[in-house]
Amino acid sequence: MDRHTTRATARELTFKRIQDTTADDWAIIATRPDTKLFEELPDRLLGALRFLETVDFYTVNGLEHSLQAGTRALRDGRRAEYVVAALLHDVGDLVGPRNHAAVAASILRPYVSERIAWIIEHHTVFQFNHFGRHIGIDPDMRDAYLGHPYYEDAAEFVDLYDSASFDASYESLPLEEFEPLLRQVFVSTERSTVR
Repeated sequence: MDRHTTRATARELTFKRIQDTTADDWAIIATRPDTKLFEELPDRLLGALRFLETVDFYTVNGLEHSLQAGTRALRDGRRAEYVVAALLHDVGDLVGPRNHAAVAASILRPYVSERIAWIIEHHTVFQFNHFGRHIGIDPDMRDAYLGHPYYEDAAEFVDLYDSASFDASYESLPLEEFEPLLRQVFVSTERSTVR
């Protein structure tokens, strides 16, 4: 078997272009169990968080910032999807540092409520309220979203979990404490492999 062929498709599927698929092909695809891409997503996200330990986030590294945000949300009694979103809100920095919030929201969106995805997608704009004036960015950019149903939620997320999580003396929980919640949010047998 060469590098272009997977075990699951070698015997069953023969198309070379997606437009050449048939209803029979899609019947086979739909009945196969989730692929490694879905099954191993929690492990890859944990690995991404571990990599953030090598990234300087001002007064703490990226992993510690994430752990503090997640720990604060957990200690405040937030639901699993909120805690996991707080933990992963900056994971997009690994592949999209200039649009990390949109990247993180895209990862989360299929697994969390639209409210949580919106908060994460817009957290940077809301964060500018705290420091934008120091770097030449309008600190009131978030006012473009005044009246949006999730405006107050995003402001609260930034104030309670993102902005507060640069404290080198804060005792955050270790990453292993979040693994069950992350798996709970990202592993579901009801999700389709085709999106």
